[in-house]
Amino acid sequence: MFKVTPQLDPGGPTVRFRFEGRELQAPEGMNLAAALLSNGEIVFRESPVTGAPRGPFCLMGICFECLVVIDGKSGRQACMVDVAENMDIRRQRRPEEEP
Repeated sequence: MFKVTPQLDPGGPTVRFRFEGRELQAPEGMNLAAALLSNGEIVFRESPVTGAPRGPFCLMGICFECLVVIDGKSGRQACMVDVAENMDIRRQRRPEEEP
């Protein structure tokens, strides 16, 4: 579905990060939404009203569909943050389900 551009050559430096406890890797400099999508992750959060799965839509910070929890801080837009070494990412869940 998504293709890595030549500027983010998979043969270049990579970073390791975790999503829902699973270790993943992505090219250094890639935004977090693209890094998750390129690793096969399409559900980033749950709708706070219905609990329906949601994922990135605009990939430019307008829609807020890519909200995740980054290193314990919720409400972060994955498309607006570059992936970094040892980042711990969790799906943003409905408020009553968050620990």
